[in-house]
Amino acid sequence: MPNYLRVKCRAFFPPTCVLAAAISLGVLTAAVAGHVDSTPQEVFDSMRGSFQPGKAKGVHARYQWDLSGPQGGQWWIDVDDGKYKMGKGKIDNPSVTFVAKDKVWVAVSNHQMGGTWAYLTGRLKIRGDQGLARKLGEIFP
Repeated sequence: MPNYLRVKCRAFFPPTCVLAAAISLGVLTAAVAGHVDSTPQEVFDSMRGSFQPGKAKGVHARYQWDLSGPQGGQWWIDVDDGKYKMGKGKIDNPSVTFVAKDKVWVAVSNHQMGGTWAYLTGRLKIRGDQGLARKLGEIFP
């Protein structure tokens, strides 16, 4: 912890100051680390390069994204036993549907916002099979 924080923290509740410093550092790191100006289309394009066929073996899932906002739209991914197809628009009978604002999905995808946090705060809605929703992060890390 920097000295300027240590001096002020001694006078007040030390555990609270340490927590505040950690949160500040975490927020700063997240803001610098991600691609702040990415679009959802760029996120989906980058997902193509991260596909893990071994993790998708035996998985049969249809993922749908409904994103609102200026860069929003609909995208889908169909995972079928180690292979996938991806496109724009709607897919029939999705196993999982993600609903969020465009900027929220980009922030989650770029690790600027935790997916669990986005879900718990209502920024990200997940409809359908929660197990398959979690599997997406293994298939497209």
